[in-house]
Amino acid sequence: MLRILYFAWLRDRLGRSGETLPLPQGAHCVQDLITALRARGGEYAAIFARPELIRVAVNQSFATIAAPIAAHDEIAFFPPVTGG
Repeated sequence: MLRILYFAWLRDRLGRSGETLPLPQGAHCVQDLITALRARGGEYAAIFARPELIRVAVNQSFATIAAPIAAHDEIAFFPPVTGG
């Protein structure tokens, strides 16, 4: 099972801070997971419509949407972080 975490406006839009899901069939990278989440429709489709606006971490390390994923990984989605 994947542990998926949502932060900031993603959490607010989905109304949840995370969820546990089985690895979608055929999902080998973060982009595949995003595609599966977007296919759920509703707010998922809206927030994942432009993945370039979202950052991701796999097992607590910054990653790209091309990063490989496997069952039991922790995937975190969050907005870009800015300093100031």
